[in-house]
Amino acid sequence: MHKITNFTNSTRHGWEKMTPSTGFGFSRSNHDMSAPPMKRPATTPAPPPPVIPPGTQVNLSFNVPFASNLAGPDVDDIMYASPGAKARWTHPEGMTDLNLPPHKLPVHAQNVESLRTLCRQLSEDSHGAVSAAVTSAESKPLPGLQRGPLRALVTNVVLTGELELVNQVRSQILNSTPIAMRSSFVDIDSNMIIEPNSQALKGQVLNQLDLIAKTTRADIFVLMPKQPDIETASFKGSLDNGLPDSRLRCAIYGDMETMEHAKTRVLIMIDQILHREVDAMKLDLTMHTIISGRGRKNIKHIESITGTAIYFPPPFPFIFGYTPAGAQRRPNDLVYITGETRENIMHAKQKLHDLVMATKCFVKPIVITDTKLDSILLERLDKVRKIIENNGSYVLFPHVGNMHGAPRVQGTDVLSVERTVREIMALAGQFYSASWFVTHPDPLQRPPTPSDVRAMLSDICINSGAEVSFEKFNFHIFGSDDAVKAAMMIINNIPFVKKSQYSISVKIELANEHKEFVSGKKNGKINKIMSHSNVQIVFDVFNEYNFYIVIRGAQYEATKTGLELVEQEMPASISFHVPDQYHKRIIGIGGQHIQRIMKKYSVFVKFSNAMDRGGYGKDEDDIKVDNVICRTPARNAAALDQVKQEIMDMVEKADAEFVQEKVPINRLYHRALINRMDEIEVLEKKYNCKIDFPHTEEASDIVMVTGPEWQVPNAVDEFLGMVPQSHDVSFPASPELGEYMRSQEFKRDVLDKLTTQHVVRVQLREPHNETIDGKEQRIESLQLLFTRNNAGGLKDAIDFLVTHLVMHGLDANAIRGNIPRPKSDSFEESLPFFESKLLQRAEPPVDSTDSPTRSAFGGDEVTERPGMFDRLRKPGSMSSFTSIFNGRKNGSNSPGSLFKHASSNASKASLVSLESQGSGYRNPWNDSGINLAEDEHHPTNGWSHGPTSRYDKFSLGSTSAAPGDVTPRFDPRASVDSGRPSTSHSASGYPAPIGPPR
Repeated sequence: MHKITNFTNSTRHGWEKMTPSTGFGFSRSNHDMSAPPMKRPATTPAPPPPVIPPGTQVNLSFNVPFASNLAGPDVDDIMYASPGAKARWTHPEGMTDLNLPPHKLPVHAQNVESLRTLCRQLSEDSHGAVSAAVTSAESKPLPGLQRGPLRALVTNVVLTGELELVNQVRSQILNSTPIAMRSSFVDIDSNMIIEPNSQALKGQVLNQLDLIAKTTRADIFVLMPKQPDIETASFKGSLDNGLPDSRLRCAIYGDMETMEHAKTRVLIMIDQILHREVDAMKLDLTMHTIISGRGRKNIKHIESITGTAIYFPPPFPFIFGYTPAGAQRRPNDLVYITGETRENIMHAKQKLHDLVMATKCFVKPIVITDTKLDSILLERLDKVRKIIENNGSYVLFPHVGNMHGAPRVQGTDVLSVERTVREIMALAGQFYSASWFVTHPDPLQRPPTPSDVRAMLSDICINSGAEVSFEKFNFHIFGSDDAVKAAMMIINNIPFVKKSQYSISVKIELANEHKEFVSGKKNGKINKIMSHSNVQIVFDVFNEYNFYIVIRGAQYEATKTGLELVEQEMPASISFHVPDQYHKRIIGIGGQHIQRIMKKYSVFVKFSNAMDRGGYGKDEDDIKVDNVICRTPARNAAALDQVKQEIMDMVEKADAEFVQEKVPINRLYHRALINRMDEIEVLEKKYNCKIDFPHTEEASDIVMVTGPEWQVPNAVDEFLGMVPQSHDVSFPASPELGEYMRSQEFKRDVLDKLTTQHVVRVQLREPHNETIDGKEQRIESLQLLFTRNNAGGLKDAIDFLVTHLVMHGLDANAIRGNIPRPKSDSFEESLPFFESKLLQRAEPPVDSTDSPTRSAFGGDEVTERPGMFDRLRKPGSMSSFTSIFNGRKNGSNSPGSLFKHASSNASKASLVSLESQGSGYRNPWNDSGINLAEDEHHPTNGWSHGPTSRYDKFSLGSTSAAPGDVTPRFDPRASVDSGRPSTSHSASGYPAPIGPPR
């Protein structure tokens, strides 16, 4: 079952390196990072650049990734602060009104000072073998490049010494400083931790928070609840009844592991307040994400049948070696479980044990260069965490700065390991490396002194974000694509470099399946670039997944132009989901439909069904993965959106355009909903949607509903019907009013109508006496019960109730719990002097926004100028309103500006592809079947819009099309999941084909 030979027909070569294993305590081992030499496809291969030999004196400059822009809490909101936390995370008194940047906070200043002390100590301990200099400065904007937030403080370290010692000191610095600090928030119901009489935090809660802060060395605050603007509450999707969230916020600050540990302890404290049992069990760290399954579905199933909450530790505790002084780390293999009873916890433990015993794993090492591995750990660790959770796998990394050892990937099957390795290798492709060799220094220029070198390297790194080493007039640059290009721009402006003879080499890492896509037929594209920009381009094999594109030039401008032209030929991709039953209709007989689209837009389109993805017949296939991939050179990236639109036009509305809807539900109620998983599964099948709850450790209120855009509002509405809510209303009442409220007339005229017309049930509470303005008055209280999908009618229900009570002596101004009317944007406030019976203020219409959560799907007629609100569909709840802003992302996290960025470099110098459109069968992942329209017509601009008149007879909307081939067009949908392979400014996932290439 687990033999590798069974998969050799569907996977790459190299799987002979993988071995099935049942032991998971493997240790890190050294791995040869060199790749066997292969014949390069480009012409006249040049000798490889020299490698820095051991023992060479180098100057290494790198930025320490302090989170200097992490701001502290607002002083006015702080109700509690752990000992010393307020002094560290707030500005001193008298300086709060000066609009100081976050990096001026005492905690960030202390981190920089501690780093200076550490560097002085390391220099002294080495007895002059290594010198370390620390520089802190704000980065400056570079022309044509946007890097990070403004006024960001960057801390740089320059090390001088032998290569081995410098690498050791760098690793020691990174593992001895609190890098990548972050904050997290946990919402807590105020009635849990506040004394009702004194309105102060309970003593037991304060003692527990002090203990958590002392144990973990995290900084903990209890903050006042947010007071959002009622007018915009419905637009933000955070409020459904127009009332402010009364929950307090527990803010936790610290490095990644400290923050995660303290957050889990706070969540367990809340469970203890709710009288839940707490227990723990030991489970090997490398098994946590594996037994959880894809999307953590196994753990959610256990939580649903046992009624427990399972808290896993952070998945990467070995990476950073920093531990705050006096802190006690949580054991890496300790899993906390909370439940209503001890039997439920024992049941969950047994289920976890059964999962471990039934799991067998495959392990595979992957080859990544040391510098890129550190960059991934420091800048892309959150993406790695999503990758292993989505694939149900685990990646074991070495310590940051270790410079030895290879990461290892393990999973339950070959396909999950293969997917994980591919996506990790795609992350490595987001980082460049470059070398700048000064071959003949200008004799008229003074060579830089050691102090000049330190200042020069600090300036390069602070303003570019790259890591730079300097030895024998040679620069070696590592970092993200933008950082490397920014560093080269700065180096080009250094006088002694600019006036000397030099050569430049830039390395780009790309997946092997894109090799012919970039090179073109018979290396036509590469040869064209070399002739246009006077550079040399060489393809170097790196490993079984990626290869190197090496661009070498003797002038900066020529190398820059060649690099830009190569980037324009790199693949830009977009992926989205189309139900499998539509694939044949879109492809057409003999592929004529899809070929017409591909030729029209010069975009290659590939469809993947469940069997191709390896998920046929498996439970995991219910996850709506992207099964359509469109690919084109980056200079033609704008056409990807048009291709997606034309394909989605052939899909029925009920299945088109998969979107994600964020539904906020109090996280404490998630457990009750998970226990009703059977009902939720019926709802998912009914609307073809997927409902995903957040992980227990996240303490998030957001539940994600994914599905077709036409069905998601209905699914959200029915899902919110499972969420109960209540609202309290109280007011002074006379004995006559209290008697009327308990009469049959009140039940018949008010309570029954509230239930039938507004779907709101009312419970009368026993009256009590309160002293108001020195007088003791009788107070009547009502509790309104409703479900979240009917929250929009709460204000109307209250108005209906108050209207009947006013007629029996109620003072409408004394009601507590009434929902205020949103501020009107009419002219009524500008005419205060016309409050008369002649000029009365018109009451708002019934369908107005009296309730901020009232559904806006009003009106049957379309206005003359349709706008955004006209696209809202009527059969939905208020929750679907936010899909206009957040939903149309097709399940992707890619920024909307990715199209523009990927194609913004298109120019008149764009290359003309040499391939022929009339060729026969080709490898589908090559570019030999994709010609941009400019290859035939040579337009003056860089964009291409291919001729359509030649293909009019194949038009899907023409009368010659066969009946049933197409469906009527509907609202156009914008796409934002496109651009060339993910770079430093891309949040999307790996755009390569899903599953092994055929």
